Amino acid sequence: MGRRIRWLGVVLLACFALVIVQLANIQFRQAGALANSPYNPRIAAKIYDNQRGTIMASDGTVLAKSVKTTVSGDPYHYTREYPQGPLYAGITGYDSLFYGTSGIEYEYNQYLKTHAQSPQNFSQLLFDTPPSEPDNVTLTVDPVLQEAATQALASTPGAHKDGAVVVLDPTTGAVLALVSNPTFDPNKISSPDVAAEQAYDAEASAKDLEDFSGLAPIATQERFPPGSTFKVVTSTAAYNLAPSLINYSFPPAVSIKFSDSNKTLSNDGGSACGGTMALMLPQSCDPGYGQLGIELGVPTLTKQAEDFGYSIFGATTQYVPNLDLPNVVPSTFSDLAPNSLAALAYSAIGQFNDATSPLENALVAAGIANDGVIMTPHLMEQIRNAQGEVVATYHPTPMLTASTPAAAAAVGKLMQNVANDTVPGATANGIFPVSWHVAVKTGTAQVQAPTGPEQTDDWMIGFLPAIGTPKLAIAVVVPYQSFSVTGAQVAGPIVKQVFQAYLNETGGQG
Repeated sequence: MGRRIRWLGVVLLACFALVIVQLANIQFRQAGALANSPYNPRIAAKIYDNQRGTIMASDGTVLAKSVKTTVSGDPYHYTREYPQGPLYAGITGYDSLFYGTSGIEYEYNQYLKTHAQSPQNFSQLLFDTPPSEPDNVTLTVDPVLQEAATQALASTPGAHKDGAVVVLDPTTGAVLALVSNPTFDPNKISSPDVAAEQAYDAEASAKDLEDFSGLAPIATQERFPPGSTFKVVTSTAAYNLAPSLINYSFPPAVSIKFSDSNKTLSNDGGSACGGTMALMLPQSCDPGYGQLGIELGVPTLTKQAEDFGYSIFGATTQYVPNLDLPNVVPSTFSDLAPNSLAALAYSAIGQFNDATSPLENALVAAGIANDGVIMTPHLMEQIRNAQGEVVATYHPTPMLTASTPAAAAAVGKLMQNVANDTVPGATANGIFPVSWHVAVKTGTAQVQAPTGPEQTDDWMIGFLPAIGTPKLAIAVVVPYQSFSVTGAQVAGPIVKQVFQAYLNETGGQG
């Protein structure tokens, strides 16, 4: 009898030991997996607690917020709303129960979603778990400039109003406006109604007549030949890398021919042009700048393009600007054969395989405005938690050094003459009041539209003011315009309206 009791005791002790081992296994080894398992009732409940932080413009205007759902039977606790509708869609993106996130919603998702907060007091540090809450994100965008740019682009004459406007603070890199057309309504794509959301997604992602989709913002996700705006890069190459060509003078001519091909490069309108860069840039002299590109040579022009942030066309590695938005595209400079004089000349005037995003062209203007230094573009200004305490603040950071300060100053003066009414043939004559002291460059790139005859991509880049500390750098592109119009005629009025809005806002003179 005693022997049986002893064996029973051994068995009970073994069972007790197994229980201890399993408890330890659950408590320590499997604790993380069990705590995060989708079968954990607490985790399952959190799936539906989809509250997110608020996204705001620089003045506190609410761009995105979460509100408690009012839909009967909806298991989710919150619905994402965008009070400004399509106006900021290319910036905020969307938060969708079915398609995930895009834009700022994607870029700062780790802050915007509900997450564990840091302990706020001694009690939370030792005993209590801090509440899980979202953070709020404040952006650099100025609603006055965003609305002015949107309205100006929508006022483009004719049926083709697709395009983009990018406005930066050249001294900090802050994005003050980022406008793309077509756009979309993020309220519809964040709808809790799956059928409605899928229908809208199909509509928004469809390509329009000009082959653009509202879900892919033109400002950061499309590229166009920069046309004569690239002459800013070519001019900088001379002042920055080839000082012997600073006083290069092109004998006035209507066109140039190339010894290695039967191509010619003619000036727009068939008029003769020439002289030094002081005359050629305001007049946007195509043959003169084509010949200057040949004199600079492939290595020098390529190096300068790369210093501004261009990638080499066809290269395996592409440089992408460090903007805090997803899917930003690189801009490319032609992959030139050293003996292709025609290709080099056409690349020097922004044609051939040159392709730039509106963002990159704004960075070119900002680099000239900011003594040759291109600041990292950014949208996030500050992140605060639910208690209003600062979680993160953006600190301006240089991204690239495009040129020396002296070279940037020299090219800036050339750009001032583009809008100087006293310079014969200046392409932006009469657009801006003299008192504004603007520096700009126009561009009219000849392109083949997706449907129809050859057309133009119309550009203007520049900064304000050109005297003293620059406050704004801008790039505007309106693609697929009539072959009979120019960048000055189409993009110029848009730049003017944005500059006017800034001057009105800050009490400047207009």
